[in-house]
Amino acid sequence: MGEPKTKRDKWFGPRDDITGEHPLSDAGQIIFAFIFFGIWIADSYFLRYTTQLNEIVPALVRKPIGIVFLCLAAYCAWSGLSIVFGEVRESPSVIRKGVFRVVRHPIYLGEVLLYLGLFIINMSLAAGVAGVGATAFLYYLSRYEEKLLLKRFGDDYRSYMRDVGMWIPRLGRKRMYNE
Repeated sequence: MGEPKTKRDKWFGPRDDITGEHPLSDAGQIIFAFIFFGIWIADSYFLRYTTQLNEIVPALVRKPIGIVFLCLAAYCAWSGLSIVFGEVRESPSVIRKGVFRVVRHPIYLGEVLLYLGLFIINMSLAAGVAGVGATAFLYYLSRYEEKLLLKRFGDDYRSYMRDVGMWIPRLGRKRMYNE
């Protein structure tokens, strides 16, 4: 079979049903995660330079809301990863089931919700800035991947983009996709 073409092929084997990602996707996400978590831990628990909002918003409000966001993050990421990597589709197609019926990029949304949840728990403004940077990078990755998907699936993916929000669900739209 020869050498794998991509790191995805190395880990999961060659799969024609998966379209691809930006070459710097994984490395960029890891770098932003280290930056966010380093700042969040240092500022929230040691330095406390930009945590003044914690004095305004009580922990009894922040922590439950943050935990809800963390649970949503886990659901989005786990569901998205399970559908993309846990199922091999016979013929490549636009995924329109599960969490993909609600948002086009649930895995990236899960990452954004993780940053947001941790920010809410310990309101470090410095970590919030790092989270905004990470979110901007994830938006860039989403747009890059959408170009690949449009090239591969054309009008089918264009229709999907009209019906399903990138990260924010479009409420009130009729979802007629197969489960």
